[in-house]
Amino acid sequence: MCTGLLPREPAVTDAQQRPPTNVRRILRQGFVVGVSNPKGFLIFSAVLPQFVNRSAGHVTPQLLLLDIVCAAVALVSDSAWGLLAGTARGWFRGSPHRLSAIGAVSGTVMVGLGVRLALTGNDV
Repeated sequence: MCTGLLPREPAVTDAQQRPPTNVRRILRQGFVVGVSNPKGFLIFSAVLPQFVNRSAGHVTPQLLLLDIVCAAVALVSDSAWGLLAGTARGWFRGSPHRLSAIGAVSGTVMVGLGVRLALTGNDV
């Protein structure tokens, strides 16, 4: 479409890297995002209690075990996505053409989805 006509920002190169970030600050930001995420409240207050067997007693340890399992699954999943993103970043950083191509493809997809949404006429 016309995404090639729009001006693009140049890709960040190694020479333009950001200064090192404080690990404590990263952890604090991650904690704030995690605590303020409504999905966490939804899972721990509405979904997990459905899997507790009240007739077996010991509801609190059952909920604690479910919380630990949920946190472990989230840790593994988020770690895998982080490793994948880091690997992809290195691959994309290897060539400015790759960054430009992914920008053009993602822009075209967004425009296409917007046009499709506009043409379907469904009320949201």
